[in-house]
Amino acid sequence: MTKSVFFRFRILFGLTMLVLFSCKSDDNGSNVTDPDSGSTPVSAFDEFNPDAVTVSFDGDEITIESNGLPNHTSPYWEETNPLYIEPVIAVALTPGRIGGDRSYSLTVPTSPQIASTSTATGLGAIGISVTGVPIFNDLEGPNRPLEEVIVETFDYAGAHNGPSGYHYHIESYDVPENTELSYDDEKLIGIMSDGFLLYGRREMDGAYPNDLDESGGHLGATQHSGDEEFYHYHIVNEFYLGNVIALFAGDLQGTPNAIF
Repeated sequence: MTKSVFFRFRILFGLTMLVLFSCKSDDNGSNVTDPDSGSTPVSAFDEFNPDAVTVSFDGDEITIESNGLPNHTSPYWEETNPLYIEPVIAVALTPGRIGGDRSYSLTVPTSPQIASTSTATGLGAIGISVTGVPIFNDLEGPNRPLEEVIVETFDYAGAHNGPSGYHYHIESYDVPENTELSYDDEKLIGIMSDGFLLYGRREMDGAYPNDLDESGGHLGATQHSGDEEFYHYHIVNEFYLGNVIALFAGDLQGTPNAIF
């Protein structure tokens, strides 16, 4: 083979391989691209408790600030507070009461994107709920899952008090006292630290979603987005310890932002 023929062969081979790789498709036959997660619907923030939460918009960022004080009853309020009630679920109460000088702030992008790798949640606040109360994961401490003795300290809201204040771990209970919180429905729960919204177990049509990823997320429309689809989480419809459901027990699919 002459040098000129060999050179033309190399060029032809290189162009062929370039075309093959540029047209590589995924299992569904579409080109491999990073999926667009959509934009967070602004109307969702109308659901947040205005007495506890302030939401502000600055360019392509949203900042959620909260004092952590819920708008529902609980035995964790001081007995002199109008929202105090006797326990209806909790068998025992953890030390401390709702209140004090607490604040939580989270800044997220208006159009959060799914990251190349997911991130495990840590201890402490991993999201802010519509009531203003921080959302915690399914751990009570380092490598300590929510044992029955811990679950017994939760009020009907699925919360108890800790060193960092009052916070949610699990879905609320279906009791007459619960007039605000999501239970086996489509209601908005809050926003996670990666900027994606968290909804209840059901879709807005009342059905359970059947295409959730390992974190309980999917691309779809909600009551806040009309026909526009965006990535969001749902409470995963799996019972924990027989009768409770964790609010969020998976990894964050976006890039987490600090809650401080």
